[in-house]
Amino acid sequence: MEDTDAAKNTTTTGPTFSSHIFSFSNPGASSFGFGFGFDSGAPPPPPPPAIEVQLSEESPIATARLEPVVVDDSLTIYKGRVSTSDVFGVKDSDLMPGKYEGGLKLWEGSLDLVKALNSDIKEGRLLLEGKHVLELGCGHGLPGIFAGLKGAGLIHFQDFNSEVLKCLTIPNVKVNLLKESPEETCTSKSVGFFAGDWSEMDKLLLCGDAEQDKTTIGDTEDKTYNGYDIILMAETVYALSSLPNLYRLIKKCLRYPGGVVYMAGKKHYFGVGGGTTRFLRLVEEDGSMQTERLNNVADGSSNVREVWKLSFK
Repeated sequence: MEDTDAAKNTTTTGPTFSSHIFSFSNPGASSFGFGFGFDSGAPPPPPPPAIEVQLSEESPIATARLEPVVVDDSLTIYKGRVSTSDVFGVKDSDLMPGKYEGGLKLWEGSLDLVKALNSDIKEGRLLLEGKHVLELGCGHGLPGIFAGLKGAGLIHFQDFNSEVLKCLTIPNVKVNLLKESPEETCTSKSVGFFAGDWSEMDKLLLCGDAEQDKTTIGDTEDKTYNGYDIILMAETVYALSSLPNLYRLIKKCLRYPGGVVYMAGKKHYFGVGGGTTRFLRLVEEDGSMQTERLNNVADGSSNVREVWKLSFK
């Protein structure tokens, strides 16, 4: 997402907007990389503990320059930009296993996911108003922000790195969802931020009871349990080793019955072994969820990408 067509300069009295513009109507305007450039021979360090990050913990590194992401003619989301050099002291790195998981880069799948959500809303297949939403591996947080703009009642953002939340996600949420305006739909109480590894994250997030109650003797047909109505995730299935923990977390946190997962990602990630194909194989082998492919993207900017919807059977 680093190379885009220049937009016309606009003078504003608010935050400064850069000339980079991202539009769903012009997928060829951006170029993406999907190599990860790291040595997988060394074992990664142990994951950081799961923590909640407060809205007030926004980092001074957060940029004042914002870039518009055009969703459609009536909706634009604004995003900041910070470098791995400024935050982690490493230049031009997409991934450092166990230390940095790529959250500072705007990946294609994030935009694919927002586009799929917008399409489902317009066609009457999705209602976000009042829903409890979780975005896993959020990075910039664009899908979660989109959910907030469409009336979600609660949005939780999760990323491996607290630094990503402080330097990027929280500033993006503030400028899009918490700005003072007559159209304001979110408050500080309706958003939350959580950092850490998926293996520990269920301790802090809302959890449903699907695994326990689907195996409990008795009639559960008329019962509704806690958890998130909608889980969003883009480009989270890249590492083969992390897929079991990701899937376990989804099953713990998704509301049963009726919850739905929207997943965007590449069919295969070269060098790290994961992809939508491998993740869906895991889901199929488990047998407790059903899947539906919503979109297949082969625009030449990367290897083939997909958007899927998952729900409990």
